Amino acid sequence: MFARAYSATLLGIEGIPVSVEVDIAGGLPCIEIIGLGDASVREAKHRVRSAIRNSGYELPSRRIVVNLAPAGIHKEGSHLDLAIAVGILRASGSLPLNGPRSDYVLLGELALDGEIRRTPGILPMVLSAIKNGRRRVVTPRANQAEVGWLEDGEVRTASRLEEVVRFLSGAVDLSAAGSIRGEEGPGEDTPVDLADIRGQETAKRALEVAVSGGHNILLIGSPGSGKTLLARAIPGIMPDLGPDESVEVTAIHSVAGILPPEAGLIRRRPFRAPHHTITPQALVGGGIVPKPGEVTLAHRGVLFLDEMPHFSRAALDALRQPLEEGVATVVRAKTRVLFPARCFLVGAANPCPCGKFPSGDCTCDERARRNYLSRLSGPLLDRFDVFVEMSPVSLKDLESPPRESSADVRERVARARRRQLERFSGRGFLTNSQIAVKDLSRYVNLSRDAKKILHRGFDELGLSARAYHKILKVSLTIADLDGSPRVEEVHVAEALAYRDCFLL
Repeated sequence: MFARAYSATLLGIEGIPVSVEVDIAGGLPCIEIIGLGDASVREAKHRVRSAIRNSGYELPSRRIVVNLAPAGIHKEGSHLDLAIAVGILRASGSLPLNGPRSDYVLLGELALDGEIRRTPGILPMVLSAIKNGRRRVVTPRANQAEVGWLEDGEVRTASRLEEVVRFLSGAVDLSAAGSIRGEEGPGEDTPVDLADIRGQETAKRALEVAVSGGHNILLIGSPGSGKTLLARAIPGIMPDLGPDESVEVTAIHSVAGILPPEAGLIRRRPFRAPHHTITPQALVGGGIVPKPGEVTLAHRGVLFLDEMPHFSRAALDALRQPLEEGVATVVRAKTRVLFPARCFLVGAANPCPCGKFPSGDCTCDERARRNYLSRLSGPLLDRFDVFVEMSPVSLKDLESPPRESSADVRERVARARRRQLERFSGRGFLTNSQIAVKDLSRYVNLSRDAKKILHRGFDELGLSARAYHKILKVSLTIADLDGSPRVEEVHVAEALAYRDCFLL
C-alpha cells in the first residue's frame, strides 16, 4: 500500500519542502530509505522502527520503501523521522490515508521510545512550509518557543509519537505553539558601557559614526589602549533588530543549533568574536554539507576580529567577497549555497609585533613591522571604511570623570538610523554603507566646499575608486548624525580623517 506524509529539509538556511512517500509490498522485512539522504537520514530506519513499536503500534513484517522527494536534493539530519514514521503508519493502515489532518507538515527527531526530540533548523523549515502553502505544521514541543511567535500558520507541538498519531486520527488535539512565548534570544549579555572607558574620545566618535552607517572599522593601537573594550561596547550603542532582521537572525541561529531551548525571536544584534586560529571554512562557512560560518552568525550584528594580523592570510582573504557582497557563497561538487553575511566588521590590530610603535620603546625594525602588517592585504584593508589610530591612555584620562554613556550615544545612533530607513524606504537596504555606487549621486548631496575638500583629499591621500565611494558614504552618515540635509565641508573633512592612516 502507498501513503504520503509531508516534511521539509534544509539547504543552507533555507527550508525545502519534502514529500515522504512510503510503499509497503511483499518481500523480506526491511526498511529502505532512498532519495539522497546522508547517514543520519539512512539511520532513521532504526529510530523509526523502535519508536513505532515502543509507542504501541505494529510494524508490518514486509518490505518498506521510503522515498524522500525531490530525490535530487541532498538531505541531512534527523528531523525527517516523524514524517517517515507517520508515512509508514498510514501505509500499514494504522492511520487514515486521507483524513482531515493528512496535510500537516511533520518535523522532529524520534527517540527509540517514541519521544520527539528538539531539532535544529525548525524555524526556517516552518517558514518554508507556510510560504509554499502548507500552513499546518507539527513540531517538537521542545521547539515551541522558537516558533511560538508565528501568526500566519497553524503550528502544533507534540512531545511523543503516539500524541501525533492520535491527533492525526482526530482523537485528540495538540497544543498550539503560540500558547507559549519564548524569551528574548541570545546576544551580548553585558556590553561594556562607554562611560566606563576613559579617554579615546576620537575612537568613541569614530565608533558612533561607524555604527550609525554600518561602516566597517579598524582600530589600531598598542596593547592596553582600549581596542577590545571599545569593541565590546558596540552592542550597547547599536539599535535592536527590526522585525524582519529578527526573523533572519533567529533562523540562522536555529540552523546552527545555537538557539537556546527557551529562546524566541532574537531582538539583540549578535556579537561574534572568533579566535585567531579559526579556519577559513569556520569563518565564512563550509563543510561537506555547507554550514554557516562566523560571518553568517554575525549577520545584522558585529563580527569582531581581535589581533587581526594573527589570523591566517587565507581566512582573512576569504572575508573579502562576503564583506563586499553581503553574501557568503559556498560551492561543493553538487551544491551551491548562499549564506547571508551582512555584518558590521570590527578589526583590532597592534601597530607592530611588540605593539609599541611609534614610541621610542619599539624594538621592531622596519622590516618586522612591514612583514607583520602585510598580513592585512590591500584589498582587505579597502573593505574598511573607518581607520582609527589609538594612542596609549594617559594618567589624566584615567583619573577623569565619566563622560557620555552608551545610552546617550545609542540615542543619536537610533536617530541617524531612522533617517536612513526613511531615505531608503522600499529600496531593499537599511544603512548608508549598503548604497550601490550607481545610487550615490542620488543620495549624497555635496555642497560646493565639500566637493573641493573631497577632490583635494583624493589627490593627497591617493585614494582608490572604492575608497572614494566609501568616503562619500561615511560623509553622508556624519551628516545624518548632525541632522544636516546635505553633506557639508566639515562632514567630508571628518570622513577623510578616518582614511588618514599609516597602513594606507
